[in-house]
Amino acid sequence: MAGASSGVAVEDDCVSVFMDLKKKRKYRWIVYKIDGERKVVLECTGEPSASYESFCEKLPEHDCRYGIYDHDYTDVEGCQKSKIVFFAWSPDTAKVKPKMLYASSKDAFRRLLDGIHFEIQATDASEVDIAAIQEKCGPKC
Repeated sequence: MAGASSGVAVEDDCVSVFMDLKKKRKYRWIVYKIDGERKVVLECTGEPSASYESFCEKLPEHDCRYGIYDHDYTDVEGCQKSKIVFFAWSPDTAKVKPKMLYASSKDAFRRLLDGIHFEIQATDASEVDIAAIQEKCGPKC
């Protein structure tokens, strides 16, 4: 188990499932949570055909999560491309303690996931709209 700077450990399967998404395209998205034992654990995954909406539905209204989404797009030259997006979901309605725990553990956890293209920190549903990815990704996305 890897550790994070806040004292939160990371289950080994968190990284292996990410690698399956990245290299084998086995999943479209992944949602992680910090459990009661202060470990980052896998909560759920979306099959390769899963929609972005199904990913957003897994982000709880009153609790924090980390998420990964594999965003496919066609660039201006017509080539199929993909960008892996890291989400730090910390809704305004979440309690302060989990917000602090997720915030202090995020950087160490993200460093374990090699291959992330960019990050979106979101506090409400409007910040995880597909337009947020397109904005971060640029005009070619």
